[in-house]
Amino acid sequence: MANTGHDPAAFEASSPVDIYKSHISELLAPVAGKSAKEIYDRLTWTQTFDKGDLGLAVPSLRIPPKEAGDKAAEWGANFPISDLVEKPVVAGTFLQFFFKPQPLIALIIPSILKKKAVYGTNPNLGLRDESDVSKGKKRIIVEFSSPNIAKPFHAGHLRSTIIGGFLSNLYEAAGWDVIRMNYLGDWGRQFGLLAYAFELYGSEEKLQRDPISHLFDIYVEINKISKPEEDEIKEKKQELEQALADGRDAAPVEKDIELLESRSVNEKARQYFKRMEDGDEAALATWKRFRDLSIERYKKTYARLNIHYDYYSGESQVEMERMDRAAKQLEESGVSEDSKGAVIVDLTKNPKTKKLGKALVRKRDGSSLYLTRDIGEAVKRHELYEFDKMLYVAASQQDLHFAQLFKILELMGHRDIAEKCLHINFGMVLGMSTRKGTVKFLDDILRDVGEKMHEVMMKNQTKYEQVENPEQTADTLGITAVMVQDMTGKRINNYEFSLERMTSFEGDTGPYLQYAHARLCSITRKAGLTAEDMEAADLSILHEPHAVNLVRALSSWPDVVQNTLKTQEPVTVLSYLFKMTHMLSSSYDVLKVVGSEPEIKKARMALYEAARQVLNNGMKLLGLNPVERSVHRCLRVWYVYSG
Repeated sequence: MANTGHDPAAFEASSPVDIYKSHISELLAPVAGKSAKEIYDRLTWTQTFDKGDLGLAVPSLRIPPKEAGDKAAEWGANFPISDLVEKPVVAGTFLQFFFKPQPLIALIIPSILKKKAVYGTNPNLGLRDESDVSKGKKRIIVEFSSPNIAKPFHAGHLRSTIIGGFLSNLYEAAGWDVIRMNYLGDWGRQFGLLAYAFELYGSEEKLQRDPISHLFDIYVEINKISKPEEDEIKEKKQELEQALADGRDAAPVEKDIELLESRSVNEKARQYFKRMEDGDEAALATWKRFRDLSIERYKKTYARLNIHYDYYSGESQVEMERMDRAAKQLEESGVSEDSKGAVIVDLTKNPKTKKLGKALVRKRDGSSLYLTRDIGEAVKRHELYEFDKMLYVAASQQDLHFAQLFKILELMGHRDIAEKCLHINFGMVLGMSTRKGTVKFLDDILRDVGEKMHEVMMKNQTKYEQVENPEQTADTLGITAVMVQDMTGKRINNYEFSLERMTSFEGDTGPYLQYAHARLCSITRKAGLTAEDMEAADLSILHEPHAVNLVRALSSWPDVVQNTLKTQEPVTVLSYLFKMTHMLSSSYDVLKVVGSEPEIKKARMALYEAARQVLNNGMKLLGLNPVERSVHRCLRVWYVYSG
């Protein structure tokens, strides 16, 4: 193959299509009078195939707008003849490059069949120094999910879990050393309240069976007692204020308040938590038991979403000494100041940070806040893990909190840490509730969607009876439905949680994606060909437009992955997968496998196996579990017979 102009080693380590970018760059460089690197960096994928495979905006090479059209025409006319690409098409100030089909097919399909699960990944991206592997991988901490023990696992936790799991997979595919961390809400006065609630309402059997739900239930019960008490104390305090204002004797009211507070549930909770803070072994043992049982239950639920964690951290893991040290450092550096007995960082004094307001780091009673803990925890993680980047996957409602955190770290002298931290935010889920009321936990959400999926499947009883394990199938489809609906739009957008839409077999939904993968697996089984048969296929007989366009799509997958590292958006991957599966769907009638001539059968099967591999890789990157066998018959039934 002439005029390829590429380094085979570099080609093998990165995207196969880099060979085309290098080739075009080297051929165009002498024509344009620009360096090959300049051109390479400005070649981009096109949105649609009718505009080519790669495009070049001539003005991006510092060509004045008035001259760009003439330069584009000149460069297009003088572009040398190539074995890999057609003569560029001139479209105004753009050059459109179309890959020649046969060299592309001969390059891409074997590459996918050889690389399999690693096709699309580039481990070199995660190296600290690409020229020196011995310096090791870059390290990233992804903090995500982070529910509060004994409190509802709300929509924000669900989104954080799905997005954080995806980002962890993405950075792993790029060769980073990824630490998945769950920062639990596992400390505070509410645990004193919880311990007291367990004494009153706890059931050992229920705790062992479902600790998260049971702890939540008794927490609700104890609050039924504490809330009226709080209201009565509040009324008494208002009465006290009025008595003082009127100049009346306030002693009786003060005595009432003191008595009410001393007998209150909240006082018992405060005393219990004080024991925890003081290191009381019995109190800490109860707290640790609640925490450990909850984590074990969380692990089972997360496993259903293909998510695991390297560390279950939490507010309890931030030592008081670290928070005190952070507070002292803030004070000594002049960053913090006293404000009516409380300690604040006033970011409004600097015009550049005025919008960040005033951050409270310590209450008047001396107790620390969430922000103080986050400061101590960030410094601790940097010392322990020496991370190169840390992502906090949390709702957009926390934008201000994280902006304050990063700025305060910088002002404290930890600019090196602050610059490595990034808040990955997301919008709200609207209208999410269980079929029996307000959502409590993730298990409730997955149960509801699984039940709805099951109902959809049962609408055709005859076909339903052919499914080997309908409940498991419904559960798998339900989980996929939840995750795909969450990833369909940009992270920052709010979306409506719709059981009807997400469980539909029509449109770009989770069930549709599973169907596409299962159908390809079915074609593979029916074809009865071995891996060796496909590797030996004569790919030169693949000339149909459907085949060529499908290979063009498959060739762009590595660049989609790399681009997603920039966007940090699951929808970047998801949009690609739906586009590719639509192309597949329109190809089946044209590129038939079963019943075709032996050589044609091998070539087409090699193409479909390459497509299945890329679809599988993409689904796993998103955190989905691609189905292969038991579900296909069921899915095919609904796609063929529904509507």
